[in-house]
Amino acid sequence: MSDHSVSAPPLAVDPGTGRQAGPAQAIVLLLASCLSVLGAVLLAPVLPRIQDAFAGTPGVATLTPTVLTVPALVIGLTASIAGRVVDRLGRKRLLVSALVVYAFVGTAPLWLSSLPLIVASRILVGLTEAAIMTCCTTLLADYFHGPRRVRYFGLQVVYTTVAATLFFAVGGLLGSWGWRTPFWVYAVSLPLAFVAARVVWQPPQQKKEKLPPLPWRGLLVPVGVTLAGGLVFYVLIVELSYVLDGIGVTATATIGLVSAVGSLATAVAAFLFPRVARLGPAVTIPAAFVLCGLGILGLALASSVPVVVLGAVVTGLGNGLMLPALLTWALGTLTFAQRGRGTGIWTSALFIGQFASPLVVLALSGAISGLSPALLVVGAAALLLAVAVRIVRPTRPAVG
Repeated sequence: MSDHSVSAPPLAVDPGTGRQAGPAQAIVLLLASCLSVLGAVLLAPVLPRIQDAFAGTPGVATLTPTVLTVPALVIGLTASIAGRVVDRLGRKRLLVSALVVYAFVGTAPLWLSSLPLIVASRILVGLTEAAIMTCCTTLLADYFHGPRRVRYFGLQVVYTTVAATLFFAVGGLLGSWGWRTPFWVYAVSLPLAFVAARVVWQPPQQKKEKLPPLPWRGLLVPVGVTLAGGLVFYVLIVELSYVLDGIGVTATATIGLVSAVGSLATAVAAFLFPRVARLGPAVTIPAAFVLCGLGILGLALASSVPVVVLGAVVTGLGNGLMLPALLTWALGTLTFAQRGRGTGIWTSALFIGQFASPLVVLALSGAISGLSPALLVVGAAALLLAVAVRIVRPTRPAVG
């Protein structure tokens, strides 16, 4: 891991124009990164209408939720493959192609007449999202180094968090015109593809017969912690409405407001991440898990709305700190020729953890009689994980 002779140069420069990477490239990549949250939140408000529309379909109660969740599962299963393609064929070509295909498979349910076909189209959405997310994160790491890379990793979480809040509102608004209407939003990737083709450039890479091996000894621990981190990260998003329902709050306006406060805390922590990143992952990652653990314990024990809000804010702060800290740790020791595969593996771990999160909480709820005890277990596990990571003492990034 000490040999970084094939790493990207300190200043990434467009080989065609000689211009250094800057805000234009960053904004395109940050906006494209937001597409990965479309599948998770845009359709949530119209799921009941989709189920009603296909009420005669066998297994409709099972198939309908998969419209929402299957893209995340597919990302988890295929992002590592996308990472290999990124390292082998190049970043730009895959990104632009995936953005174009995303628009067609994302809007396909506008014309599809059966629920199984819609679920199949959502699998394809997950495949394109895996490629887009892997390309965007890899290019951010290629273009920017040191404090600038840290800053943009933090902004990636800010952009996707704000986008998730916005897409949830847009999905609800468009859903009032029919359950198919929100699917039009997926067409936004077409203008993004056009801009990416003009603005994004492929970093120069050495021609190799064979890709260099990944430093598994240094990568497995960050990836394993990221798998657990994805599970912890998604608890607030999935379980908050159930926590509020458990204390008698059923008004959607109140639930939406508390959710927005938690999302805002996530965005704030991610925005501030560059200021604490100098402390290194040995501090930032345990701190993130401590905040998440304490916040989830607060949600488990809450009996009033103010306590739920406090728990949501503390958990949100931990979430906002967690993702850029884990990403910086995982990619920090990878060279250019390793970075696409490393990013894909990291993305897979994160999304598998997120997909598993509600299933784990549901299993715990059934095993130990209720949501509150289940959240107590998850919160305590997050605190133990903070201690474990502190003992491991992750090293500071060594490459660019």
